[in-house]
Amino acid sequence: MRRLKRVLLLGLSLLFLTSFMLYFLQEKLIFLPTKLPIDHTFSFQQPFKEFFLESSDGAKLNALHFTVDEPKGLILYFHGNAGDLSRWGEIVSPFGEFGYDVVVMDYRGYGKSTGNRSEQVLYNDAQLFYDYVLKHYPESELLIYGRSLGASIATHVASKNKPNKLILETPFYNLLDVAEERFGFLPLKTILNYKMKSNEYIQHVQCPVYIFHGTMDQVVSHESGKKLFESIPHDHKAFFSIKGGGHNNLDEFEAYWQGIKSILE
Repeated sequence: MRRLKRVLLLGLSLLFLTSFMLYFLQEKLIFLPTKLPIDHTFSFQQPFKEFFLESSDGAKLNALHFTVDEPKGLILYFHGNAGDLSRWGEIVSPFGEFGYDVVVMDYRGYGKSTGNRSEQVLYNDAQLFYDYVLKHYPESELLIYGRSLGASIATHVASKNKPNKLILETPFYNLLDVAEERFGFLPLKTILNYKMKSNEYIQHVQCPVYIFHGTMDQVVSHESGKKLFESIPHDHKAFFSIKGGGHNNLDEFEAYWQGIKSILE
């Protein structure tokens, strides 16, 4: 009996310690930013301009605006949880080949962007950029694109506005869904500060929704993306399942670009 009590006590201690560590380290597990010096000079093949927007709390948010001649519209792109604009600028610039301008921002703490993060602040910042591009393009010509973590932010923005299309790459059902795949033995509903309930936001998205997900994604499961797709309450939607695709390499598959072409052209 004493041995059983010791085992139970040890188990509970480990559970408490793991929960404690996850609670205080979750910011570093969710967000993997790299920083850039303020005087960093971006260099891309496609024409672009760099700009900053200032939030109501004084944070300065860095962004890139890629341009084409006679654009059909603009793609407002929300990137994943790692890197900075020096990387994401390379990733988004090919969309110009389809005739669209692109604006991509760095979240707080990424690249040159400043300020403290919270889930609501991320949504507020995203809306700030939506309002900015709305001053320069008709809403009927605005497309929102979100990748991975950015897919949840993109879905939230689309739920509050009326863009032309919403495109999601490797999205999750919600952040709890992703966490439970790894830490299902922990009291995650209590621990997680970030909920990112894409499944709830998408109930209020009125525009067509397109989802791309790789079948071999080891970061956000294909099943999580499929579940999000199935939760969309309308029929103006399409799911592109990229066979053999992982989390960060869908652009290496012809099926991905065929899908993008069908949406943008």
